[in-house]
Parts: sequence; C-alpha cells; structure tokens
Amino acid sequence: MTTSDTRDTGTILPVAAPGSVRLRRLRRTPALRELVRETQLAPDDLVLPLFLTDGHARREPVASMPGVERLTADLVAAEALAAFELGLRAVLLFGVPEEKDALGLGSFAAGGAVQRAVQVLKREVPELVVVTDVCLCEYTDHGHCGLLDERGTLLNDETLETLARIAVSHAEAGADVVAPSGMIDGMVGAIRGALDGAGHPDVAVLSYAVKYASAFYGPFRDAAGGAPAFGDRRSHQLDPANLREALREASLDVAEGADALMVKPALAYLDVVRAVRERFPELPLAAYNVSGEYAMVKAASANGWLDERAVVLEALTGIRRAGADFIVTYHAREAARWLREDSR
Repeated sequence: MTTSDTRDTGTILPVAAPGSVRLRRLRRTPALRELVRETQLAPDDLVLPLFLTDGHARREPVASMPGVERLTADLVAAEALAAFELGLRAVLLFGVPEEKDALGLGSFAAGGAVQRAVQVLKREVPELVVVTDVCLCEYTDHGHCGLLDERGTLLNDETLETLARIAVSHAEAGADVVAPSGMIDGMVGAIRGALDGAGHPDVAVLSYAVKYASAFYGPFRDAAGGAPAFGDRRSHQLDPANLREALREASLDVAEGADALMVKPALAYLDVVRAVRERFPELPLAAYNVSGEYAMVKAASANGWLDERAVVLEALTGIRRAGADFIVTYHAREAARWLREDSR
C-alpha cells in the first residue's frame, strides 16, 4: 500500500498500489465462494460399490466397514433404487460366493450372484449404470487374481481366457460396463475381443489400469473374502513408489481399447491421478476411494476425532480436483445426501 496526502483536510488516506490484489474479497460470503468455486462435486460424480453373495434375503454386515453389507441379489434393487433417488447414477458390483475353487469357476456362472444382481438391476432400475468387477480373487480358494501353477505362480496368459468369460457373462446379464481389476497383462485386449466376438460391442471397459499393491485394501478383503491364502499380489500390482510405470500401464490399456481408466487407491496417489489425467485427457478417469480410506474416517468419526461429513466432502473434492471425472467410494450414499442438503 502507498499513502496520499489529501490537502483539503490534511488526512492521510491509504491508496491501493497499482495492480494490488486482495484475494479475500471473493471469499467474503458463502455466495461469493460458491460463485468462484473451481471444482464441483455432485452426487452423479460418485459410484457406489455393492457386495453380492449367494442365497436369499440375507444381509451380512462387514465388521471393518461400518455401514457396508454383503447382500443377496434379491435385495440389491431396493439398495440401488434408494441410491438412485439420492442422485447416484452408477454402482460397481463385486461377487462374494459361498463356494470357491482353485479355478474360480463360479465367476462366470450364469446363476452367480453378480449375474443375477445385474439382471435385477436392469429390470428394476434401468436408468442406473451397472458396472461389474472382473477378477478372480473373490472366487478362488487361494485368493489370488488369476490361475496358478503348481508352485503358486500366477499364470498370466492362461488367466486371460477366464477373465474374458467373466466379462461376457456379465455382458449377457445386461452389464453396461465391465471393470477388470487384476492387473493381468493383456486383460483389456482379451476382454474387448471377447465382448466384440460375443456380440456385445457396446459394453464398455473401465480398466483398473493403475492399481497399486497397497496396504489400504485390508477392509475390502474382509468384505470380499478375497485375501490371499499365501504370498501377496506384488507380482502383478504396482509398486507404490512408481509413477512412470503407472503411465506405461495406462498406455498399454488405452492401446488395447480401454474406454475409461481407473487409479486405485485415491488419496495417497493424487499425484498419479493428476499424471494420468494429463497424459490421457481424452479418456474418462476414475479414482477409487478405497476401503482403508473409508474405514479410517469411520473409526476417527466414531471416536469424535473428526467431523465425518466435512472430511469426506473435502477428500472427495480433492480427488475431483486432482483430475478424476468420477469416484468409486463407500461413502457415496452419505456424500450424496450431504450434497443434496447443501444445495437446498
């Protein structure tokens, strides 16, 4: 600031220096802040994960994820309709079968929980976008994402055929989007070819193109019953230290025909979300706000350490700001409700 001597009164008045800016002028009221807000978060930016299991009229709470349940297919329509009425427009389905085997044969069974749930959803809530997870870890008795040899080594190319069968079975049930999540080399190309060959060229592929070997997945493995019986998944999921490799993975999936990409997890990898957004601006980009991120907020909130609503909306806005077009989150229903309340 400079000063100017006003001769008629002798009072020294402050005068703004040329070009000076006060950024706080546009933060002064809620209406001003909303007017200039750069990143918007809305219910239709969010995707709700749902866990499907075998049987009838059963709900199984997931102890490590308060508010999350495993559902039988006959109950899924009510859950999805309630979510749709809150403004959510998509769900992501995971299967949690009661019986498992070394080959994960239940993954592509026509009467599987996911296949039945897709049929119910497309009949009862036809406007809803139904996305299905395509992987073997929930279906195999060893809990790994593919077929194994006698030494317990994941067989990459042999797994592709099974993943293709899963994707086709989901498409035949009516899925709009299939989402391969196993980080198996060539999975997008194999699935795209199988879908086209089976007469499903309009079913989109959302690839978990960038999925890290993260410590944040623990509660999900509880929910899905998919923890490895031995070893880990570091031979096919990404090293958390690597960014350039993530961009190579995404490039391969784009070349194989992915319609959209995903980064998982979200909060510890916002730099990766931004890098993928900048490298592939033409493709829709998702980020997965994973189970560990959800469970930590729930635990802190239950102890009175955090304001859950404020923290969740801040975190989801940060994921959008980093470049995600939509977010898979277990907080989807609550966040949609809070956003609707804020808009009134």
